[in-house]
Amino acid sequence: MDQAIPTLSASVAIRPLREHELDEADRIFRLAFGTFIGLPDPMDFMKGAQLVPSRWRADPSAFLAADLDGTLVGSNGVTTWGSVGFFGPLTVRPELWDRGIGQRLLEPAMQLFRDRGTREVGLFTFPHSPKHIGLYQKFGFWPRSLTAVMRRRVRPAEAPARASLLSQLPDDARTQSIDACLELGDAVHAGLDLRPEIRGVLANANGDTVLLWGADRLEAFAVCHCGPGSEAEDGTCYVKFGACRPGPRADANLGRLLDECGRFAAGRAADWLVAGANTARRRAYSAMLDGGFVPQLFGVA
Repeated sequence: MDQAIPTLSASVAIRPLREHELDEADRIFRLAFGTFIGLPDPMDFMKGAQLVPSRWRADPSAFLAADLDGTLVGSNGVTTWGSVGFFGPLTVRPELWDRGIGQRLLEPAMQLFRDRGTREVGLFTFPHSPKHIGLYQKFGFWPRSLTAVMRRRVRPAEAPARASLLSQLPDDARTQSIDACLELGDAVHAGLDLRPEIRGVLANANGDTVLLWGADRLEAFAVCHCGPGSEAEDGTCYVKFGACRPGPRADANLGRLLDECGRFAAGRAADWLVAGANTARRRAYSAMLDGGFVPQLFGVA
């Protein structure tokens, strides 16, 4: 019979991640994911993407560190968009897997959501990993539909853009546009508030927000990461969040929004446009397939 691996959880202190630890947290993130999926060089995972630093800068108080005798051994980021929240990447050094550290990083994350009044919390993980799914079920997370991370080649911008970019607007118009994103987000899901994400991308200049206006209101918007310091890999533009106003024009507006994201990506000299779609949202998923997007990987929500 195999000897049980002793837990280390009692020896681990959970505290906020510090700025000087970002490089090491990023290294652990790549090493952990790259090792799990079996890359020849684990450090090639999400090459160029600054996911950990980007999410830390968005909310330093909500990025947790696992400290073992003064050494950083893991981390977990918490993101809240009004009524909706998610966590990740949750990573632990591979040689310390299955020692209870991941669970210790989840406990205060759940408390942060409660303290902030977050009503709905989710995550994205490996659908083929009983270990990951089993851990998250301990905290009330149950697997639902697959989410496809999809990409298509960036096409040369053949027509003038019909959307606005938040960064190019004057200050008053920026404020009004950000408030309009709040109104549209609430129309999609009560209390959904993307303003922290939008302001973070604007402040860090690591992407932009694409705004698709109708005659008298905002019809769709997308928060895009692109370039150094962003969550996008080298050569890609990553649509971290996109939404269209519910109604009869939603399908058409989704196609227009994706085309405008493509124009933005072309302007940033990106080779690929990357976006996610939950397969339970059949119309959106089908529209992306019809629009030339190809699934790159699948996770479970």
